[in-house]
Amino acid sequence: MKNIKYFAAVATLAMTSFATFAAEPVNLQQAQKLTEVGVVSAGQATTLSSLEAKLAAKAEAQGASSYRIISAGGNNLLHGNAVIYK
Repeated sequence: MKNIKYFAAVATLAMTSFATFAAEPVNLQQAQKLTEVGVVSAGQATTLSSLEAKLAAKAEAQGASSYRIISAGGNNLLHGNAVIYK
């Protein structure tokens, strides 16, 4: 019986997520309810997905909970800017 309790406790802990929360993208309406804390920029991205991932990583590194991409462009390599929020 004691082993079953230990197994249940270990299983519960193993299923618990210990990951930190990543910065989440928001739209303009959602952003109006948040506090703007700065702007981040990223470049040298080959796809829009990789550009968004770079901007999200930079927002998270700055301690932001959310970000909103305000510009993106480029020909072969993309660059962009995002406003970050707490």
